[in-house]
Amino acid sequence: MIDFETPKPIVQINNVVETVAVNMMRPVSRYFDEHEHEIPWDYIIFMHQAVKSMGGTSMAPEESLKKEEDPNKPKRPPIAYQRLAHMVEMLAWGDTGMYLCIPGGLLGSAAVAAAGTPEQKKRFLSRLVGDKPTFDAMAMTEPQAGSDTSAIRTSAVLDSETNEWVLNGEKIFVTAGHKALVDSEGFVVVWASVDPTAGRRGMRAFVVEAGTPGCTVTKMEHKLGIRASDTVSLLLQDCRIPFDNLLGSPAVETSTKGFKGAMATFDATRPIVAAQAIGIARATLELLKEELSKNGIEIRYGLPRQKLTNIEREVIDMEVMLRSAWLLIIKALWMADNKLNNPAEASMAKVRGGDIVVKITQKAVEILGPLGYSRELLIEKWFRDAKITDLYEGTGQINRLVVARNILGYRGSELR
Repeated sequence: MIDFETPKPIVQINNVVETVAVNMMRPVSRYFDEHEHEIPWDYIIFMHQAVKSMGGTSMAPEESLKKEEDPNKPKRPPIAYQRLAHMVEMLAWGDTGMYLCIPGGLLGSAAVAAAGTPEQKKRFLSRLVGDKPTFDAMAMTEPQAGSDTSAIRTSAVLDSETNEWVLNGEKIFVTAGHKALVDSEGFVVVWASVDPTAGRRGMRAFVVEAGTPGCTVTKMEHKLGIRASDTVSLLLQDCRIPFDNLLGSPAVETSTKGFKGAMATFDATRPIVAAQAIGIARATLELLKEELSKNGIEIRYGLPRQKLTNIEREVIDMEVMLRSAWLLIIKALWMADNKLNNPAEASMAKVRGGDIVVKITQKAVEILGPLGYSRELLIEKWFRDAKITDLYEGTGQINRLVVARNILGYRGSELR
């Protein structure tokens, strides 16, 4: 059964994370928004030490947060992903772009945890909590392959003489790619095809480590939001990596089992992105109510709807959206923690989170008028930051398709 009371370990960690959000993120949020690509090293170094002290939190918490338990104590219910969601929500409340600068906590590590062997998990995930801040990333999108992953053209050919994989292709919109490959000794998980004629059956994930010849960062994007986080393009030209850097089996199977296994990464990370959306939406609602209160407008909870002003109804509706989205997230991650199949629930959470944060931030700008549109408040920034949560790790449209396929029992080829 899902317990809706926040577990004490999560409350304790949240108190620490809130201190970081209030004192290290909010005060410099506007600065790093206006100085795109400048790296917030003070925050990063602090978070790296905090991550190490907690055993290493990442997008693969069930791997990085494992600790020896006292066999004489009652076994605690698994809460790793739920704990991560609370942390992400609070960090995104502080500044979502800076949150995305957290070392060792993005999709690359999640892909390794989902598809890697025990040896690969140890080799790659352990470096994320080493002596220096280290970053990871995942490269899937290509100029001609966005939501349609079957259109990926990056190739991986095995050189039988050297027993190395040779990668060739181009990747775009790689979150934290510069930090992973240039600013630290990290890695990027690159999706490529070992057999272009096999479609998704031929797709595999490869770990490309920083400093690998043939892998080059070619462009850093200038973006609408999350400007403290870098987003880059990668060029792979005869990029050679060890055979063991392939995640999973190189065999082209008769089904898409291998592809689906690796794609299960998103069943845990999509609700985490939704938690990021909740953090932005909560920050917006809190500041909106604060500004309304300054102008003598208080929300009168408990009155019949017809006796409320339009602004009061708008704010209450936004709060309903926020809380309903959070419940979807908790359900999806409770299932992930308990190793239950949750693709529909994960996509539902992602759809709802990305949808409501855009509506809430836009409505807050409208209610505040010129003040909301100006740079005097952070609300206009949060409006810009919000949209990305509806786009990356599967657009709202793609996730709606995932939900529909799961509910109706259709395959991807039958409902597109």
